[in-house]
Amino acid sequence: MSIDIQQPRPQGLVGSLVHIAGTAGGAFEAQFNYRIHEGHDEVVGGFMAGDGTGGHGQFQVQADVSGASFALDRLFVEVFWVSPKDGAELDKIIVPVVYGPRIVPGYRVYQEYEIKPGDTLWGIATQFYGAGNLYPRLVRANPHVITNPNVITPGTVIRIPQS
Repeated sequence: MSIDIQQPRPQGLVGSLVHIAGTAGGAFEAQFNYRIHEGHDEVVGGFMAGDGTGGHGQFQVQADVSGASFALDRLFVEVFWVSPKDGAELDKIIVPVVYGPRIVPGYRVYQEYEIKPGDTLWGIATQFYGAGNLYPRLVRANPHVITNPNVITPGTVIRIPQS
């Protein structure tokens, strides 16, 4: 069987409802599982996928993680199927994501912002949050593009988490 995760994307910014979508199959109908975790807590569930002829079926699952006690803002979304022989987790796909509610209390959505010449993270944080010392929110929400908070490049698009 095979699994292809199309949502969330690696390093995607997610909220309390994590949308997991893609294709899975290789059997008439098969049971797949998901796990969303960060090492301290996890949310698990399952879904059926298949197209009825042994091909690949699309799936879309919404996982409510609002009750989880996540301590970190980096989560892992895993999708796999369990071997009936020995219980092994097979064909596991792991997608690392960023958990917005651990960055901005009441996180709902993010806004994209293109860095301009002369911008600093302190200035951007002041503009969007009213306080420059909240710039770590920007760093945490953009690990894929901000590797050094002292060096940002004009033209780079960053995500600004909003509540």
